[in-house]
Amino acid sequence: MTLAARCFALVPCAGTGQRAGTAGPKQYAPLAGRAVVAHTLAVLAAVARIETTLVVLSEDDRDFERQVPGFAGWAVRCGGATRAATVGNGLAVLRERGVGDEDWVLVHDAARCLLRPAWVERLIDACSTDAVGGLLALPVADTLKQEVAGRAAATVPRSGKWAAQTPQMFRLGLLARALREAANDVTDEAGAVEALGLAPLLVAGEFENFKLTWPGDFALAARLMETR
Repeated sequence: MTLAARCFALVPCAGTGQRAGTAGPKQYAPLAGRAVVAHTLAVLAAVARIETTLVVLSEDDRDFERQVPGFAGWAVRCGGATRAATVGNGLAVLRERGVGDEDWVLVHDAARCLLRPAWVERLIDACSTDAVGGLLALPVADTLKQEVAGRAAATVPRSGKWAAQTPQMFRLGLLARALREAANDVTDEAGAVEALGLAPLLVAGEFENFKLTWPGDFALAARLMETR
């Protein structure tokens, strides 16, 4: 059953990206000639094992079709107030369109536009026979500090710490249940699955697969794209 399962991508694209300092939603900010999310979706479209990609937009989104002309996947306007709600709504749409509980869903951030197809393939290879699923992640290399009132109050041991990335790959049925039962402050899909008492697989990611969050991230992403 696991080997016969199909793979679908789900991209939550309903946020505003207020920390990015862009004029509008950061996923539509221009980068190397097109919108950030257009780069992201082009990479997912290049992964042969992904059947199709569902993009979950906010209900009042009026930019997507203009920013990503010719998108061949599915775009729906049912974004929620939180990431978990947006992904949960997207899973419901996938179910309505015939995706089964045993099929895999790869949830990927719209703002991780430096993703490469080979990294997605690496995740699929690692997780396709796993009982839980997993995510791309990087072992933390920097010294970690606990902040109190703007000052370093303690050094946090970095041993065994990983920085989560996306895609995060789980079966639709498991992920839908995890998100239904998750606390409101869950920030990624793996966190919701962990709350069920399960341990997602950590699959080595790449530094370039960072999420565009701060104003300086856009300049770095542009430089990296120029050197590819």
